[in-house]
Amino acid sequence: MSKSDVLQRLKAVKVIALIRADSSDSLVDCAKALAAGGLNAIELTMTTPGAIEMTAKVSRELPELLLGLGTVLDAETARAGIAAGAKFIVTPAVRPAVIEACRAANVPILCGALTPTEAITAWELGADVIKIFPAEFFGPAYIKSLKAPFPQLQLLPTGGVTPETVGDFLKAGAFATAAGSALVSAAALKNGDWAAITARAREFVAAANATK
Repeated sequence: MSKSDVLQRLKAVKVIALIRADSSDSLVDCAKALAAGGLNAIELTMTTPGAIEMTAKVSRELPELLLGLGTVLDAETARAGIAAGAKFIVTPAVRPAVIEACRAANVPILCGALTPTEAITAWELGADVIKIFPAEFFGPAYIKSLKAPFPQLQLLPTGGVTPETVGDFLKAGAFATAAGSALVSAAALKNGDWAAITARAREFVAAANATK
């Protein structure tokens, strides 16, 4: 899958699920539950123990899944994630070396930023998408404000994205959104309540698709 294909699919799905899984088995089951609800894009964070190994296993078992590796802070981790099968890399802040590594591998890089200076700096360094984090403090209005002087930026608000706010973020000009515990609760993941995760995914999909 080419870099442009991955980016187009992320934009089309509108919501990326942020997951800190306990095991590759729970990640596979969670991915299947999300897909049943209409979502097939997942960011597995590096704060998950064994995240690289988990990425490799899930990539083999669910090749159709848009699985990315998040909370990546250095180029070595980015390259390891890509080698394991991650289709995109996400950082929580501006990390020039990670951007460079992803560009060299022709893999999408979703670079974290918050301020206007950080956002445009990440873009100038070559980031494909600017992850606005933490977005809950300023909400959809901040996305709209950033798009006014920087219409070329592809913005991905992360934090504060719920079925009630996802539509407002998209209307404000977001490329897509990312949701963590509001989409996949720690309790549902731990207890294997896949039906609840599927139901929640459907809520997000319905809210996102209602956006005109």
